[in-house]
Amino acid sequence: MKFIFGLGNIGAEYDQTRHNIGFMAVDAFATANHMSFSPSKQFALVAKTIIGGESVMLVKPTTYMNDSGKAVRAILDYYDGDVDDVLVLVDDMDLPFGKIRFRAKGSAGGHNGLKSIMTHTGSQTFLRLKFGLGHPVHEQNVVVNYVLGEFTAAEKPDIDAMLDRSTQAIADWIQGATAPELSNRYNG
Repeated sequence: MKFIFGLGNIGAEYDQTRHNIGFMAVDAFATANHMSFSPSKQFALVAKTIIGGESVMLVKPTTYMNDSGKAVRAILDYYDGDVDDVLVLVDDMDLPFGKIRFRAKGSAGGHNGLKSIMTHTGSQTFLRLKFGLGHPVHEQNVVVNYVLGEFTAAEKPDIDAMLDRSTQAIADWIQGATAPELSNRYNG
């Protein structure tokens, strides 16, 4: 089974915020594939389907961003999953706005959701699809307000394009594309 974890924060107040781009991407993929989410006992909302003969589970942790690893660990334990079958969809302020990038392993880069997953899985080798948010143009003390702020109307076309590209990228991963192939195809 392939597990696609979109990172974000639960609650209507976070729905369209920059930090919730992982939730938005998993929602876009679910819509494109006629999937719907249901609550699970593993601290998450899940949607399941079969694509090209491969079992696929979309996951939105309900633990809030900073404790995402709790849901990842619970899902993998319950379904006897392996970290090699995990794709994490996550925001990245170090990536230029509107870009997506695959990364096969590495540090959390200061992202608390990734730190939590690494702590709970004991691994840094899960595949990530990062969504570029860019940096706020003001001082560092506005970083929290920036990531928890909503996308502007001017940013919407770029967000839609990013979500369209990510939906195709996720499908390619499910169909067996390797991390280097995905990087060559989508990293920009």
